[in-house]
Amino acid sequence: MNPTLRNVLLISGALVLIIVALASINLPSDKTLDQATFASRLDKGEVTEIIVRGNRMEVTLSDKSVVFVDKEAQTSVPEMLQSYGVDPEKARNIKTTVKEPSGFAYWGGILLQSLIPLILIFALMMFFFRQVQGQNNRAMSFGQSTARETSKDQEKVTFANVAGVREAKQELSEVVEFLKSPEKFSKLGAKIPKGVLLMGSPGTGKTLLARAVAGEAGVPFLHISGSEFVEMFVGVGASRVRDLFAKAKKTAPCIVFIDEIDAVGRQRGSGVGGSHDEREQTLNQILVEMDGFEPNLGVIVIAATNRPDVLDPALLRPGRFDRRVVLDPPDIRDREEILNIHAKNKPLAKDVNIHRLAERTPGFSGADLMNLMNEAAILAARRNQTEVNMTDLIESIEKVMLGPERRSHLMNEEERKVTAYHEAGHALVAHVSPFADPVQKVSIISRGRAAGYTIKLPTEDRMMRRRQEYVEDIAMTLGGFAAEKVIFGDLTTGASNDMQQATKLARNMVTQWGMSDVLGPRSYGHREEMIFLGREIQETRDYSEDKAVLIDKEIDALIKQGLDTAIKIVTDNRAAMDRIADHLVKNEIIERDEFEKVVGFPPANPKAKLKKEGVEVVG
Repeated sequence: MNPTLRNVLLISGALVLIIVALASINLPSDKTLDQATFASRLDKGEVTEIIVRGNRMEVTLSDKSVVFVDKEAQTSVPEMLQSYGVDPEKARNIKTTVKEPSGFAYWGGILLQSLIPLILIFALMMFFFRQVQGQNNRAMSFGQSTARETSKDQEKVTFANVAGVREAKQELSEVVEFLKSPEKFSKLGAKIPKGVLLMGSPGTGKTLLARAVAGEAGVPFLHISGSEFVEMFVGVGASRVRDLFAKAKKTAPCIVFIDEIDAVGRQRGSGVGGSHDEREQTLNQILVEMDGFEPNLGVIVIAATNRPDVLDPALLRPGRFDRRVVLDPPDIRDREEILNIHAKNKPLAKDVNIHRLAERTPGFSGADLMNLMNEAAILAARRNQTEVNMTDLIESIEKVMLGPERRSHLMNEEERKVTAYHEAGHALVAHVSPFADPVQKVSIISRGRAAGYTIKLPTEDRMMRRRQEYVEDIAMTLGGFAAEKVIFGDLTTGASNDMQQATKLARNMVTQWGMSDVLGPRSYGHREEMIFLGREIQETRDYSEDKAVLIDKEIDALIKQGLDTAIKIVTDNRAAMDRIADHLVKNEIIERDEFEKVVGFPPANPKAKLKKEGVEVVG
């Protein structure tokens, strides 16, 4: 709960209690008698003693109980009893004592009733004054760094908890060794590096690796996000940078980790926000603190980003970030290690094969693999299983890639048939093409936004690809389009995403990869990014209109070549495609082994198939 709200509620509750207590002073008690009842009982001889205190009488009855009776201020007890017709002789026979209140009690009662409201008003004024003062104190500390130091109570992460990225761990191991025994390097004249920049696509483990450095080094570790430097007030970011490095110097040797540094480290001079843009002032302060007039000994800055292309050159020069560590997506060996780490606390069935999972997850990042194991455990729990089996893991792969199944998305028989032939076209073209990857699974069950899908996976990772592979990829991508055209003589909207993928691939082949004999080995156009918006908004054309016409013709030629190839394969293997489609309509899913049996012939020249990195999914 908000502390201010909690305090207000506490004070309000206290006020209510005090008001109730004050009101209860004058409320009638269960032991209070009215004057008529008192007079009647006295007349009957049930009263043994009366003590008068001001306007209240304390009456002791014959059964030793005590009750209270109120009387008028200027009326005596005999006068009150006489007004009710009580014999005066009976009243004289009862022991009566008059006790006047002391001056202290009298004035204390008056002061108590008058001072309590004043005290409450004063307490409320002090409370609100302290709240305002607290706001002023926070305003004065607005420029202080919000960096957090890693607590000893947090779970310790070391390099043993980070699978893969062997080169990155080696680079950072040297940084840890610098911090542990700097004299070993200073004897040889080596200087401790000032900054390490971790670069890699999202999910490759940059933040996890930084946590591992903190666990290995055993020195203070301050961590902060790039977005925490910049606020709406001018100068706050630069002030926080100064405060951060002041804290770091006091605890040196130490490590400062800045996550998502591209939030403040983008290239200056974009023309947006003027020369006094707050983000640029924050970046200027970071540059000065890392390598300025004042020495910054014993403080190593580790930063992480997935957009190194937008960082300012001054930030990347030696003396600032001396080392740049690239974290690549994990290969099959790395994926197997990562899966083993995330499987440690999960009960796996005997049929689980981690190596097969690594083979079926090319292109997955470390975060994807962690999500895969977690989704499999959730799926097993939903099925009331005691172990996670291979079926759960295979289904989780598809869920991570494409999204959850949408079995509630019902298609009529005509749509099922069209979808079956569409996916059969993709699978058949991939099966017949010599350079395509083997088909792993075909399904007409909706997942995500896809009505059906075909998955083909490489048998091993590959960093480079040939032109012929891309040509066959275009044909395979248009296989569903070709199947609809040949079988039904009409087209549906199901091929819209296929056409986008084919066009994008053909354009990259022509303009970026130099795979056009007509245009030659040259790139055409480059995309510019508006730094203020943080997204690509335009493409600069560095070629003439004549070249633009040639680019369009080459793209059209590649797409036409792929479509003609797909139509020929579909036409020549019509019987095989009918068998695939019929099987999909009946069973909805075909796995790899069953697919090759249904097709009736082996893949084209499997020895010539090239293996590449990445998962090809066509809807």
